[in-house]
Amino acid sequence: MDAQAATKFIRSVRAVRRFADREIPVDTLRDVIETARWTGSAKNVQPWHVVVVRDRAMLGQLAACGEFAYHLKGARLGIVLVMASRGYAFDAGRLTHNVMLGAWAHGVGSCIAYFQPDDNQAKAKELLGIPDDRWVPTGISLGYPADEAALRISSDPGRTSGFAVGRMPLDQFVSWEKFRQTA
Repeated sequence: MDAQAATKFIRSVRAVRRFADREIPVDTLRDVIETARWTGSAKNVQPWHVVVVRDRAMLGQLAACGEFAYHLKGARLGIVLVMASRGYAFDAGRLTHNVMLGAWAHGVGSCIAYFQPDDNQAKAKELLGIPDDRWVPTGISLGYPADEAALRISSDPGRTSGFAVGRMPLDQFVSWEKFRQTA
């Protein structure tokens, strides 16, 4: 893949919250997990473990563990990040993004589920048998997009994001040398 194709692919990733009733092949899932396993971490300490959740009832229970976790209930599966501690928040973000990129390479959509506040995180840990000393900030819902609109619209008909689709103009995104300085 040339550089332009790679950057075009990266820019194509979208949050997907509505999923088709279609299984994710085992080979695809293994490739996504392998991609995640190769995520870089500070000093290569690899402060993580992931739990793959395929049970629909469990996904429904996890969906109740955070205001922004509701889409897990409609996912084909979820991947829950188990971090060594809160000190690895940056590495959790890196791991999350690699899961999402690995999935998207196979046409599988995903969305971040945030387990907050702390009592919701404790409930997620309890449900999955995760030790108390671990930090469980994030789950990722995975599944093939339900339709084209699933690339733009929430899975909850009562939710409207109020956010613009697309990206801010480049001149609003970047400064050169100093904040708000143009090239």
